[in-house]
Amino acid sequence: MRGLFWLLALFALAVGLSMAARFNDAYLLMVLPPYRVEVSLNLAVVALVGTFLLLYAALRGISLTLSLPGRVREFRERRRQAKAAAIFQEAVRLLFEGRFGHALKKAAEAHAAGEAPGLAALIAARAAQRMREPGKQEAWLDRATLDDARTEAARLMLEAEMCLDARRFDDAVTVLNRLQQIAGRHIAALRLELRAQQGAGNWDEVLRIARQLEKRDALAAEVAREIKLKAHRENIAQRRGDATQLRAYFSRVPANETGPRLAQAVASALNDLGAFQEARQIIESQLEREWDSVLLALYGDADGDAPARLGRAEAWLQKYPREAVLLVVLGRLCMQQQLWGKAQSYLEAALSVAPSREAYLALAALADELGRTDDANRHYRAAAQLSESSNSALD
Repeated sequence: MRGLFWLLALFALAVGLSMAARFNDAYLLMVLPPYRVEVSLNLAVVALVGTFLLLYAALRGISLTLSLPGRVREFRERRRQAKAAAIFQEAVRLLFEGRFGHALKKAAEAHAAGEAPGLAALIAARAAQRMREPGKQEAWLDRATLDDARTEAARLMLEAEMCLDARRFDDAVTVLNRLQQIAGRHIAALRLELRAQQGAGNWDEVLRIARQLEKRDALAAEVAREIKLKAHRENIAQRRGDATQLRAYFSRVPANETGPRLAQAVASALNDLGAFQEARQIIESQLEREWDSVLLALYGDADGDAPARLGRAEAWLQKYPREAVLLVVLGRLCMQQQLWGKAQSYLEAALSVAPSREAYLALAALADELGRTDDANRHYRAAAQLSESSNSALD
């Protein structure tokens, strides 16, 4: 449409000029002694315009001829760059396809062609790492920074991942510390550091990073809870030989990070150190907050102050009258106090609620204490059959 408009405008101009020329009777007189030329003004104007056009065309042709070598060079450079970009894209595609040998080859070609040399070197390093060729991997990592300083952070991220894959956790921590100085700790780097600190056994750092990631919604609450629980357990295991350190550590644990499993770990460690009363208090406090059968079983197996534990367990029975594990615990506590009749009543009540191997074994031990061999053997057989049934169900 635009071309048609200009064509119509050109025709209109031509018509206008021709009509104007009909009313122009002027002449142009050019004198150059002894010569004299007289022409109409219209012809002189046409000749002048024609001369200008011819001169412009000649100069334009000369300019295009002289610039031809440069234009050819520019064309070849554009074609080379397009080819290099296609090779780089091919290297990326091959890397994601898992064809690491071809990806390494294409990345090397793109690097040689000068197409994003830093990124091409990183792609080659990743491909070499997947091919388990550490020599090539290190060489390409070194090239990445030399070719493009802007890829330093990306190179460190990749190097940290490679250290983690090789289980060189301390090296990964060192690399991530260097990354922090350059680009700070973003979420992806924090996730890598979490894995590195876990592998290196730096559990205080694991707790700090897990809390940061959870606060940023970068870690699911369930996953964060399990990670923090493991970190707390490992820290407790490192302090198992000192009751003072155990108490101090457990007192510093935030309330939202405590739970039955953590209380179980602390109570077990305190029991091993002979701090039975403190272990009992920890278990009782936790059970008041959250009922847990595993922690309750530990309460029954613990040593020290059986009468107090028996009284507390009987108080719990008012709230949980059909809790089979609690009935077994009560039976064992009564056995520790040699309250044989009461122990038998609790254990039989536990079997009526939910038959369990623990209840049968406790009854068998009670029968042994009372010299009732036949009853003991019968309870042992029942416990064995129950174990076989459970194993068969799992298979």
